[in-house]
Amino acid sequence: MEFKDQLNTVFELKNTPQRIICLVPSITELLVDLGLQKQIVGITKFCVHPSFLIEEKMIIGGTKNIKIDTIKELQPDIILCNKEENTKEIVENCRKISATHVSDIYTIADTLELIHQYGKIFSCEEKAKEIILNILKKHNDFLGFIESKNIKKVAYFIWRKPWMIAANNTFIDYLLDTNKFENVFRTQERYPEIELKELHHLETIDCIFLSSEPYPFKAKHITELQKQFPSTKIVLVNGEYFSWYGSRLLKAFDYFKELHYQL
Repeated sequence: MEFKDQLNTVFELKNTPQRIICLVPSITELLVDLGLQKQIVGITKFCVHPSFLIEEKMIIGGTKNIKIDTIKELQPDIILCNKEENTKEIVENCRKISATHVSDIYTIADTLELIHQYGKIFSCEEKAKEIILNILKKHNDFLGFIESKNIKKVAYFIWRKPWMIAANNTFIDYLLDTNKFENVFRTQERYPEIELKELHHLETIDCIFLSSEPYPFKAKHITELQKQFPSTKIVLVNGEYFSWYGSRLLKAFDYFKELHYQL
């Protein structure tokens, strides 16, 4: 059968894949929630949810540096990649080994489309439908919760030395907007480096968010920044809920509610 991934690339599968390699942490979590744990044969070192998988499955490197020989030895039926997480070179090398699906996520609708595609590819359509409906339910409930909230202007930091932020055309920015957090760097694209003085030039900024990933911001970094921005609320946020798509969204909206109560 022929399938399309989210880049509209066509690939062929003779049978339902029984040996899956996943190069995307949030998708590894989704596969388990789809009931596909036994079919997973290889994951990255960043695939930390659920935590026991690291002990059970072959580690094939990171999301940007893979052990291509190990992947070949595992003889996968399919390799799952993501346009942002994995490089173009990695995707091209994977396609030489087996069928390869590349996801491309910017919105919740993209996530639901991905889950729908996996339902067909892995013959788990009922479970996929269940997850999709539950995400929609959680999302609709959150939209009701957020309706009366005021817009807050925020900056979302993902890295230090150099300082880097999440800007426009990212899943993070989409979820910030869903929360009525106005990204003060929305005029920029993707994940640019910035100078802290750029924040001083802004007329108002309500919150600075320091993400737990990919850079592990800690309380000491709040202290560091608070000296420069004494009137701005600086908060550590769980980056997994702002950047992990897939079934992580089932928990994300409850986290967002707690964050709003905190603010």
